[in-house]
Amino acid sequence: MDKYNEVIKALTKFRDDRDWKQFHDSKNLALAISIESAELNEVFLWKNGEDAENVKTEKIKEELADILSFSFLLAEKHGLDIFDIVLEKIKINAEKYPVYKAKGTAKKYDEL
Repeated sequence: MDKYNEVIKALTKFRDDRDWKQFHDSKNLALAISIESAELNEVFLWKNGEDAENVKTEKIKEELADILSFSFLLAEKHGLDIFDIVLEKIKINAEKYPVYKAKGTAKKYDEL
């Protein structure tokens, strides 16, 4: 079994053992992703420069795990392959942000 399927199996077992599937509708999973993302942002709050780069890796790991877990569950709920959707998005972004226009700039595609 590959790692992705192993993770999905573990997540759904954890969820199902607790009878939490009833709470994991699309809206609540999306909200959970947003809330966990805010908790990740909190790790960096009020830090600048080097301090922001030197936050505790354990806290980043913890919050990323929550974000990814809810993201995987939302993708699984809708039958989406996370690797396919990420690769598809990279292709879309490559068209919106061609290297010759976007290299070295943080401008949005409609400002290039």
